[in-house]
Amino acid sequence: MTTATTTGADERLMTRGFARRLIGRPELGAVVGAAAVFVFFSFAAETFLKASSLSTVLYASSTIGIMAVPVALLMIGGEFDLSAGVMVTSSALVSSMFSYQMTANVWVGTGVSLLVTLAIGFFNGFMLTRTKLPSFIITLGTFLMLTGLNLGFTKLISGTVSTKTIGDMEGFPSARAVFASHFTIAGVDLQVTVLWWLGLVALATWILLRTRAGNWIFAVGGGADAARAVGVPVNRTKIGLYMAVAFCAWISGQHLLMSYDVVQSGEGVGNEFLYIIAAVIGGCLMTGGYGSAIGSAVGAFIFGMTSKGIVYAQWNPDWFKFFLGAMLLLATLLNAWVRRRAEASK
Repeated sequence: MTTATTTGADERLMTRGFARRLIGRPELGAVVGAAAVFVFFSFAAETFLKASSLSTVLYASSTIGIMAVPVALLMIGGEFDLSAGVMVTSSALVSSMFSYQMTANVWVGTGVSLLVTLAIGFFNGFMLTRTKLPSFIITLGTFLMLTGLNLGFTKLISGTVSTKTIGDMEGFPSARAVFASHFTIAGVDLQVTVLWWLGLVALATWILLRTRAGNWIFAVGGGADAARAVGVPVNRTKIGLYMAVAFCAWISGQHLLMSYDVVQSGEGVGNEFLYIIAAVIGGCLMTGGYGSAIGSAVGAFIFGMTSKGIVYAQWNPDWFKFFLGAMLLLATLLNAWVRRRAEASK
């Protein structure tokens, strides 16, 4: 009988090195891109590194990042949600109009809004799993319906395209403290949305990497039929992902309402693409089964740096969409290269 030599260890027992594990992370390309954008605007804009500028960049990042987190999880699960942008506005409109018309405490309106918004998310997931239609078609229909409902109900109830002010109603100060307050850390004035954003990233990362539900999300995105064959509750997982998008839309909608105490019914259209872009820049594949919540946060941070860096550099803001599109293409190419290298190193 032969014995193994000490120098010829079984490769099945060998642990992957740090560099190999690092290159296998889906957010690696986004981190490299974020560092490049940060360095670029540090030289291109003199005020970019000021504490006040950092606060503005983090706020812009958080407003996109709160929604980019569940959108990233949904994309890992192999689906899209084109209604996410207007759902934020719908959530704010329900809170505002219910509170004002019923002369209720603002917290009652936010509670009703939570139930309505979660119902919209459930509707998206239920229709997807029952009809087997592509998520693009299902959520495009929801997007159009919500756009019409937002405008139609607002005009019907308030007579204008915006809601009535609720700033003087009972419960508004405490609701604003939860959804739209600010605080100071090390001389930097930060909005509470930054805490919501970081908390959601941490929660989503824990779910993806440490729970059975996270395994289900990756399995469903990798192949729904194969996942179902091994006992994964595919329909329940997809419905849950759409309801997670709805929950974060509720958070964003309450922030929108509590920040200005009125809501314009036409807001939110087009924002769904920003959420998807942040997730894709962060490493999520359009085909599902790959990505991370941390990557979506980095993608949102790149968005915040770019949108505000252009202003600080005193460039024409009309060029913003060009830079955003260029970053999307470059990030997608870089992520594809990183993934090929990761697969080759296995």
